[in-house]
Amino acid sequence: MSWEALRTPEDRFADLDGYPFEARYHEIDGLRIHYLDEGEGPPIVLFHGEPTWSYLYRKMIPLLVNAGYRIIAPDYPGFGKSDKPTDPDFYTYDRHVAFMAQLIEWLDLTDATAVVQDWGGPIGLRLAVEDPARLTRLVILNTALFSGHAPAGPGFMKWRSFVEKTPDLPIGFIMGRSAVTEWPEEVLAGYEAPFPDARYKVGAHRFPLIVPLDPDQPGAADMLAVRTALESWAGPAMVIFSTEDPVFPPAVGERWVERLSTAGELTLIDGAGHFLQEDRGEAVAAAMISFLDG
Repeated sequence: MSWEALRTPEDRFADLDGYPFEARYHEIDGLRIHYLDEGEGPPIVLFHGEPTWSYLYRKMIPLLVNAGYRIIAPDYPGFGKSDKPTDPDFYTYDRHVAFMAQLIEWLDLTDATAVVQDWGGPIGLRLAVEDPARLTRLVILNTALFSGHAPAGPGFMKWRSFVEKTPDLPIGFIMGRSAVTEWPEEVLAGYEAPFPDARYKVGAHRFPLIVPLDPDQPGAADMLAVRTALESWAGPAMVIFSTEDPVFPPAVGERWVERLSTAGELTLIDGAGHFLQEDRGEAVAAAMISFLDG
């Protein structure tokens, strides 16, 4: 099936703060998907969340490359430099998992580490349990799996309510409100860059609304299956959460540690909110390197 999509003009990405990486592309089902591929060594795949893109990991990528790792950071359809379908029905959990699975298969990645945060959790963790030869290690940042069997937290419901009332999401404002450290205006502009106007924001608007809140909703059974499969996960795993995330507080991280027998103790990053990669990216990268080198 072909989907009508928009492509963000390239000049929107000129001279982005701290983002000197080479753009790479692969076409899937008629859509151009952007990804970064930096460095050499054991592969690490960085899965972003909502409403971000690979720009979120720019502080961490050079540190991980210098530590001897190959870094792959894709942008989902609808985000970053990837094409942006304009039909809201395009945006489903299954479809985004399928797109990322095809990209990982095309890159022929094996024995890779999956780093997941926010919506990257449901996407990346499902890929790991469905194809464990390709993604063999997990680093779980602020995220959760929603099966609808327990109520979503008040932080998420407040966010969802805001999205429902705001079809033209103010991306820079949203990111700025999430900051714990001080983010310069040029950083906020980096998060706004993929979205010239509301027509480009369909994916960013849809993602919070497709989180299943009831067991009968699409995606709920799949996320429950991923959660169940992770209870027998045998590969190395690390859980890193921040201390000041109103959506996924440290208690959520503790539940991940309880679920994953190989995870060890929860690593907490002080002075960081929901987007810990932006607030304290260097500290997150250092914790990851210590874990992976070990």
